[in-house]
Amino acid sequence: MSKVPLTVNGAELLRQELHRLKTVDRPWVINAISEARAQGDLSENAEYEAAKERQSFVEGRIVELEFKLGSAQVIDPKTLNADGRCVFGSTVILEDANNGDVVTYQIVGDDEADIKKRKISISSPIARALIGKVVGDIAEVRAPGGIREYEVVEVQYV
Repeated sequence: MSKVPLTVNGAELLRQELHRLKTVDRPWVINAISEARAQGDLSENAEYEAAKERQSFVEGRIVELEFKLGSAQVIDPKTLNADGRCVFGSTVILEDANNGDVVTYQIVGDDEADIKKRKISISSPIARALIGKVVGDIAEVRAPGGIREYEVVEVQYV
């Protein structure tokens, strides 16, 4: 079984979602199915079909989250000792070699990735290009728009 890398924050978010699914969403769906059944003929009952579909989604997501949390390798960036290298969980400040723009990204697990929050997936092209780099290194990123170069300005473990 392979490990699913998660930051401490990412694991907590998944635990919160799992708790909500089990304590809020699952009981709501069960109640919705019960109410739809009470309406009579199930063969033409749209509410019943919608509730069963929602139940399928909720139960599937619960199984998925339990698996991910059960096989998680939780990494706390604050405790990393990576000798200034870009690793999973690190926050990296980069300068675009083409236009001088400065961007900051944290390298996180697939479930945590959110570009709006500047969190990039460990499996993204930019994160793969950054892994192992230190301050001053140039990372060549093979993106859909072509190759982009970023200089590593700073690596933080926060």
